[in-house]
Amino acid sequence: MNNFLHKLFGTTPNEGVQPKEALAYSVAGFGQNFICTIIGSYITVFLTDALLFGADGVMVGGVSGAIAVAILMLAARVFDAFNDPIMGSVVDKTRTKWGKCRPYLKWMAIPIGIMTILCFLPVFSAEGVYNGSQTTIAFTTIAAIYVLWSVAYTVADVPYWGLSTCLTNNTVTRGNILTVARMFCTVGAGIVTVFVPMITGALTAKYKYTDTEADRALIAQFKAEAIENMMTNQGIDMDTAVGTFIGTVKDGMEIANADTLKWIYFICAVVLVVLAMPMFFYGFKNTKERFTTNEEAPSLGHNLKLLFKNKELLLIVLSGVLGGARMVYSYTGGLYFAKYILQNEGLYGVITLLVVPGGLVASVLVPWMSKKFTKKWSYIAVHLFGGVVMTVMYFVGYDAPWKMVICAIGLVLLGIPQGVNNIITYAMIGDTVDYLEWKTGERGEGICFAMQTLINKIGMAVGAFIGVMSMAIAGINARTYEVENPDALWAVLIISGAVSMFACAVPMFFYTITEKRQREMVAEIEARKAK
Repeated sequence: MNNFLHKLFGTTPNEGVQPKEALAYSVAGFGQNFICTIIGSYITVFLTDALLFGADGVMVGGVSGAIAVAILMLAARVFDAFNDPIMGSVVDKTRTKWGKCRPYLKWMAIPIGIMTILCFLPVFSAEGVYNGSQTTIAFTTIAAIYVLWSVAYTVADVPYWGLSTCLTNNTVTRGNILTVARMFCTVGAGIVTVFVPMITGALTAKYKYTDTEADRALIAQFKAEAIENMMTNQGIDMDTAVGTFIGTVKDGMEIANADTLKWIYFICAVVLVVLAMPMFFYGFKNTKERFTTNEEAPSLGHNLKLLFKNKELLLIVLSGVLGGARMVYSYTGGLYFAKYILQNEGLYGVITLLVVPGGLVASVLVPWMSKKFTKKWSYIAVHLFGGVVMTVMYFVGYDAPWKMVICAIGLVLLGIPQGVNNIITYAMIGDTVDYLEWKTGERGEGICFAMQTLINKIGMAVGAFIGVMSMAIAGINARTYEVENPDALWAVLIISGAVSMFACAVPMFFYTITEKRQREMVAEIEARKAK
């Protein structure tokens, strides 16, 4: 087994980073994605569906509740993303006996856990939000907690990814470690995205009233006395009495559905936090920083100047920003599509699972692709391929079984660019750290990997924003489950993803670091140090 792990990670026995450290690093990422995914995928749904900000008639600050949530998701995430360079500078200034990246896994585990649970506070009622008595206080409270969570998460996320460059400066080994770590992260995120909607769908199914003749007859049969009283006291006919009673029942069921959903999300958050916290500590305890500096820490202004000297990194950042919508189908919009169009929110888990095989294949192939074609051309090729796949999916549509089969195949194929991007981007940023040291004599892991977390947060911001806006554009009512224009939801999700796939490939045509060049830069850096 030990030999297999050394081969898997490209490590050397008793020399440098060891498999135990690489696995501990990956386990920390596994737990981190429990936290990241419950917030990234479900905080918007908690607001729109559990607290009914997505219901018709709910207004926040003069705009509809759904649009207010969309604006919050975008603004909070963009604000948080631009905190990343600040945190990167803080990391570069950090000096402890454990290093400059590792200690944040220890220090931030509990604060992140607490803030995650608070984001799903079940103290506000859906009815209170819907009738206006709690709308403002509920929105402002959750919004404030969410912004604070984002800041706390940044404090751990930036040093976590920066730690990869402190473990080793071998680009192959680092790439292999990041490949396995991203696989762990993908599995962690997948568990949350598959099982949470299955749980919410199963536990709220009894509140999903459908206005069919069978339901009307059942209510008329078992509630005949109540209906008869309405007919007698209000002087109305049977049909009107039944309709009135059904309306009352539906109102009660809709509120009960939302309030039940609220508690389910809260309990899921608590469980995931309890599972994730030990993984942060395990990652801290079982890793070691080797490539750091004890020189005087640079200022934020100096780090920002370094950032703009790293043109290769800026190309990656631009690509990441342009690619912010490439995975919008796997965020909130995908859940809304499953819940309101397919009428089974558990199918959101199927949507995310369909992406996994392609992602796993990509994860296995990334080392070979990087060696054969370089990271740059692998990145470009898979994203152009992803854009073509999404274009085909859009024109095929979803309103027939055979079309759904083709789209399912498309989702499997989309796992390839998703998997390649999740791994190669981190490895490429690691190479830009070496490039920066070769060019300026300073590594700046913190500020460089802050750009990766910035990219991730821009993607989450865009995904959440487009997802909730698609809800508003499609005319979805989170209380009654009515949808005015289902085709609009499909169009927004798929077209935005296709455009983003094509766009993110463009900047990478100007990226120049190859595997050969990276090795030459590291050799030159070592030669300088030897002198």
